[in-house]
Amino acid sequence: MATLEKPLPEVRETRSSIIEDQNTVTETVLAAMQGADNPRLREVMAALVRHLHAFAREVNLTEEEFDLGIDFLNRIGQATNDTHNEGILFSDVLGFSTLVCLLNNGAGGATETASALLGPFWRMNSPRTENGGSIVRCETPGPALLVDARVVDPQGRGIEGVEVDVWQASPVGLYENQDDTQADMNLRGKFTTDAEGRFSFRSIRPAGYPVPTHGPAGDLLRAQARHPFRPAHLHFLAFREGYKTLITQVFVDEDQHLETDVVFGVTRHLIGDFKKAGTGYTLDYTFVMEPGEARLPTPPIK
Repeated sequence: MATLEKPLPEVRETRSSIIEDQNTVTETVLAAMQGADNPRLREVMAALVRHLHAFAREVNLTEEEFDLGIDFLNRIGQATNDTHNEGILFSDVLGFSTLVCLLNNGAGGATETASALLGPFWRMNSPRTENGGSIVRCETPGPALLVDARVVDPQGRGIEGVEVDVWQASPVGLYENQDDTQADMNLRGKFTTDAEGRFSFRSIRPAGYPVPTHGPAGDLLRAQARHPFRPAHLHFLAFREGYKTLITQVFVDEDQHLETDVVFGVTRHLIGDFKKAGTGYTLDYTFVMEPGEARLPTPPIK
């Protein structure tokens, strides 16, 4: 006889769940969920139900639209695989990822802590690279870029021993996991800050690119007559025990899509000063890490 992997919890009696009419649905559902032991679960789910039901009432949602929405959610899951996270992308193009990021970091985005989206392309095990080393791991034509950066605490003191992940798209607008012509881990590296909190590396100047549009997120952009482009940027993830993990991006200041980022990821503090130097460019940038919990996110791709 088949058995459940985990036994169901003891069911706590609630008031009747018989629905009288549409006006009683929301309160009946809220009452049914009050047995959860976790207070944060009760708070979050109650708010979700209230807002979700209010949304349906506000737009007078039709059954056909409901079916379309359920199919859309199913397609988001079906479009996600080891190299692409459609759920993150969909959240990004709604501006939801940016909102959550700003709610949780740097006084709502108003400080120089400069947090930003993780994005759908971070990988956990980037190659460790010496300061001053190159993250160009195969032939990748483009203007050279030298980055000289520093990680400091809120008082401006350098933080030694910070592990900094760096990743970026190539000048053709593709991350290496999207492009069979690039070597594995091309334009990715992991650096460690020195006693002054500095790290540096050589790369090529990134280019803007369109987000993937083969799935539901792309369908939404087309339906809303929106372009799919992100302005050129570098990704950074800074990690050290005793400090809140910093996830951020630095944008090329002269990019044509800087003001119309499809995922709403540009804030004023994230615009870098990419200076022309001969045939290439340089970037000097200071990152601020706040004291707090050091926690790595779940990689959106392998």
